[in-house]
Amino acid sequence: MHMYAQHFNLKLLPFENVPDPLFFYDHGDHARIRKQISGSLQSGRGLIVVTGPIGSGKTTLSQMIKADFPESIKLIWMAEPPANSTDLYLFLAQELGLHPTSSEKTFVMRDIRNALMTINTEGKKCLVIIDESHLMSADVLNGIRLLNNLEEGSIKLIQLLLLGQDELMEKINKPEMIPFKQRIAALESLGKMTTDGVLKYITHRIQVAGGNPNLISDTGWEAISIAFNAGGTPRTINSLCDRSFNVAYERNKSAIDAKDVYEATQRMGLITDVFHYIIMLNNEERKKQESLETADKPIQESVAPEAATNHEQSPPPSAKNTEQKNNPTVNEIPIIPRAKIDLSNKSYDEIADAIKAKYEQKNLKFSVVLLLLSIITFIISIFYFCHRADSDGLLDCLANLFGF
Repeated sequence: MHMYAQHFNLKLLPFENVPDPLFFYDHGDHARIRKQISGSLQSGRGLIVVTGPIGSGKTTLSQMIKADFPESIKLIWMAEPPANSTDLYLFLAQELGLHPTSSEKTFVMRDIRNALMTINTEGKKCLVIIDESHLMSADVLNGIRLLNNLEEGSIKLIQLLLLGQDELMEKINKPEMIPFKQRIAALESLGKMTTDGVLKYITHRIQVAGGNPNLISDTGWEAISIAFNAGGTPRTINSLCDRSFNVAYERNKSAIDAKDVYEATQRMGLITDVFHYIIMLNNEERKKQESLETADKPIQESVAPEAATNHEQSPPPSAKNTEQKNNPTVNEIPIIPRAKIDLSNKSYDEIADAIKAKYEQKNLKFSVVLLLLSIITFIISIFYFCHRADSDGLLDCLANLFGF
């Protein structure tokens, strides 16, 4: 177990990117689709397709489906689709314990059907889960369609669950795939979690790991909300939280704050608005510090007259020089006056726009001056030409200049 788990008194690492059913977030789309798939399998409806972006939890969802039917399902798992339909049939035959005497599709399909009949007679179901299904060729998709046609009366002999990225829908929606699409019993899509869903998901995983939400401070939660204001997938959320915990552990903190989250986004290369939030926090801290300094000034001024009534004499200049020699740190760092920039109640973008407008105005003034100089130079050149050409008047000069 990683050291940060011990540092935060966690029993498990809460944000590992592995399909662990223990951490399954049984809410939102994940819970709804889980129920939909379980119901389809129980009723033997056949072909089920689940799509979603990378890291949306499709594989973890399939692990939960597997856990929902521990004994009544003969599970066949494929991490990726085969190259063609022949390889698909041969793989299924091998997983069913068959030894086909021929690789001809017709004979292999016959053996598969007989094996599936035996499984259904025993009161079980055969579930085939194919991950990364967006990589399927048209030939494999057609092979899936033929497998889905294996029936005994109204009972589907095989249940097929395809998991793939959104590109799978692009293939299914092609005109030549209409026969395949018509045979899909359930078509579901996993989307990104909302900001509220992200926070509940993180809380759930921390609690499963033996922790509590206080491991993330208020500013940490706010930074996470900003980072996922457009939604998030479980994989990205896990990665950001895991790195945030790592950063806080490296800094020996007891809770994750906004700066830890920002550092984690930098290490991941995520482009977020957390940086603007850090600037706002720094501005608020600066204003608070200035208000405290302002509040201290009247107290110091009231003490000065009171000290004067005690008739305490200040040390002579020679004593001051001696004290400074004995304390070399006094006045060691000179105070350099700096121009103060008012950042109060201004966002990062507003500051950048103000600077940009200032320089654009400066460039405009320079352009006007340059134009006036050019006009003056042009006029002087005309007068110089007229003088050298001995022209009679300005009109005669201009006529000679332009060749009239």
